[in-house]
Amino acid sequence: MSRKFVTVSSLSALALAASLGAAAAQPLSVVELFTSQGCSSCPPANANLIRVKDQPGVLALSFNVTYWDYLGWKDIFGKQEFTRRQVSYEPALGHDGPFTPQVVVNGHADVVGAAPGEIEKLISVSGRTSGPALSLDGGKISIGAGAAPGGHADVWLVRYAKGIVEVPVSRGENTGRTLPHANVVHALEKLGGWTGAAATYPLPAASGGLSTAVLVQSPGGGPILAAATD
Repeated sequence: MSRKFVTVSSLSALALAASLGAAAAQPLSVVELFTSQGCSSCPPANANLIRVKDQPGVLALSFNVTYWDYLGWKDIFGKQEFTRRQVSYEPALGHDGPFTPQVVVNGHADVVGAAPGEIEKLISVSGRTSGPALSLDGGKISIGAGAAPGGHADVWLVRYAKGIVEVPVSRGENTGRTLPHANVVHALEKLGGWTGAAATYPLPAASGGLSTAVLVQSPGGGPILAAATD
């Protein structure tokens, strides 16, 4: 009887572990806010991103762009690669050029994001990524087999500061305001490609207390196929 009890307990433990693993691997809704500390229209969108950042199944990221720096305040988080990322989205989204604020969900739908409920509505309509299995574990990135539209996708490494940071602005359109930001991205790097076959990449250790996300995405600002975060 004791052997039977051990066997049942072991099977229950394995089932629990499997269920926990499955939960950890659930697809995400990737919410990217393109914002700037030099943009007077951006603070409401920043606040709306803060409201959704802790929702289950949501990966919220703030990308600070650079094209408003000339207005008198240089965004302290702004980087040219973040601006280029936003620009790459615009043709498929039907825009002539970038603007702020702009929220892009799963790489294929967008909204200004400044009005209450806009981001939540777009998440609801867009759903979650539905591409290959993706996990970050043991110092490596594992991508399962699946369909790569057009035969190729890009693998992006994102380093971001999880949580909220407040930035006092002393010049430009937001002079005198302290602006909150959620999950600010500090680095973006393309690691390589994915062709549909199962693949692994080494996962460099993060520094400075930053969190890590990995995106598998159709090239040229296309849809995000899969996402995972640590």
